[in-house]
Amino acid sequence: MKVVDKIDRVIAQEVIESLRTGIPPKRYVSAYSSGNEEFLKDVRLRHLEGPSTRGKIRFISGSWGSGKTHVLRLLREEAFNANCLVSSVDLTVNETPFNKFEEVFYRIIEKIGSPTMYRRGELDKHAAPFELVLRETLFNGWAGPTDVITQERFQEAKEKLFAADGIDIDFRRMISRYWETFLPQGGDSAALEDMRGRILQWFKGEGTLGPYRSQFGVQKIVNRSNARLMLQSLSRFATHAGFRGIVILLDEAEMSYSVMRKSNLKQAHNNLLHLINSIDESEGLFLVYAATPDFFMDDRYGLATYGALSQRIGRPEERTPRAVDRVWNLDAIETSLEHYLSAACKIREIFLSANPEVGPKFISETSLRKFVSEIVSAHPEFSHVSTWRVVVTATVEALDSSEQGKTLGTPKDIHADIMDRLREK
Repeated sequence: MKVVDKIDRVIAQEVIESLRTGIPPKRYVSAYSSGNEEFLKDVRLRHLEGPSTRGKIRFISGSWGSGKTHVLRLLREEAFNANCLVSSVDLTVNETPFNKFEEVFYRIIEKIGSPTMYRRGELDKHAAPFELVLRETLFNGWAGPTDVITQERFQEAKEKLFAADGIDIDFRRMISRYWETFLPQGGDSAALEDMRGRILQWFKGEGTLGPYRSQFGVQKIVNRSNARLMLQSLSRFATHAGFRGIVILLDEAEMSYSVMRKSNLKQAHNNLLHLINSIDESEGLFLVYAATPDFFMDDRYGLATYGALSQRIGRPEERTPRAVDRVWNLDAIETSLEHYLSAACKIREIFLSANPEVGPKFISETSLRKFVSEIVSAHPEFSHVSTWRVVVTATVEALDSSEQGKTLGTPKDIHADIMDRLREK
């Protein structure tokens, strides 16, 4: 079942409201996107839907404004459509530095989501999303959905879990103990909630080993020494639980590698190399790492400083990206006027879904295409504000004015006003 098939009025209003501010929505971006269809189809067929017993890793290279975040959100939708778990993580030097892979793993757990959670709008709204994933795998597992967890169902789930010897034994123990709290005879509800919280803290590396060992029988906690192995366990658990796998989208949002101390940068590069070297063993994992071109080519802090890593990854090639490439170069994607016009027409359809009561004089596709063409012509080629943001914002403004019966200003004046607003964001 697709997470995006036909969006309803509430979702359409959510999308339009976000676009109106010039900030792309986090969900349903494929409903108005244009220009990446063939590339995404290739990615879906080769990496998300095709049979594979090995993990895979790909890299995205794109300058500021090239659409990295947009592509990552499209990839997230494709992954959910393929029935994968997904975790989208921003790598930052203070909160999620790649030189501390245990912190990266904790954030993956904090940002994980399922297709069901995406459809329900639960992503980024739950304090412990991995809890929802664990509940979903128990209540909607291979035996079908249920409202009550019987002893028989729990025992079957536990036996199947412990038969998956590719998953770390303590990882399995903690999942089993979490599931056990849903048995009818589990005990006091407040005590059970406290136990569930303690179990979820273990996956995030919180606390010390002693109390976990005495209460749950585990022999370790998640830490720097085993974080990569725990990621393998997470990916194998995803396939065990009935998902096609897990897709992890890492975004170097703040170019954290460029401000790291040399020792930390070296460790970050080592972590990445170890991850690449062990990716084949991570069944069910598809990892995408997005960064600016400097990450790959800068001779001060980029991969060029680490020969072994640079050889394994390579550099962005000056051609349209293909799914089989190790590095997908977004800067090589040529966006035509028709792509902007197509997106504007899609936004118009979403707007009509959000506001079905518009009058007969509502702006036509032909008029909207003419307006957007003039907006694109007015936008400087080398502006720091991307053409996409201007086009999307101008499109919604034209639709709003038409719906309210207002006279639309000239494309030149509207472009100048939009530029002023977007510079402030």
